[in-house]
Amino acid sequence: MMHHIAPRCTITLHNAPFMSSNLYIPKTCQHCGNLFTARTTVTKYCGDSCAKKAYKARKRKEKVDAALQETKANQEAQDSITVSADSLSNKDFLSITDASKLIGVSRWAIQRMIKRGQLKAVPFGRKHIVARHQIENLFN
Repeated sequence: MMHHIAPRCTITLHNAPFMSSNLYIPKTCQHCGNLFTARTTVTKYCGDSCAKKAYKARKRKEKVDAALQETKANQEAQDSITVSADSLSNKDFLSITDASKLIGVSRWAIQRMIKRGQLKAVPFGRKHIVARHQIENLFN
């Protein structure tokens, strides 16, 4: 019985397409600040644990930034609603939508009030216009 013996690999390192690095670059870890010797020019961390900790810190910071952006967007939306309510208070005639925003109720509530005769609305094109003094009279 004859066994097949595989020939040894004859590739040497200097002819190999993937050569090991002969670089020894002193660097400082971007996470812990310790000095280490890097074997490539792009190495940022002294080891795998620092790389993992830096990744988690980066992801945590992204989540915090996203939450801050969302809070800022919500605050801007609230400010725009306040500004639109202030601009509504200067109008003498309001659409049903504007009247609902001014009082803080739904459009349907305003339409029910018009149907019951509590508010008088005048058709204006495809819209109905409510006089501001009628809304103020609701609360007097």
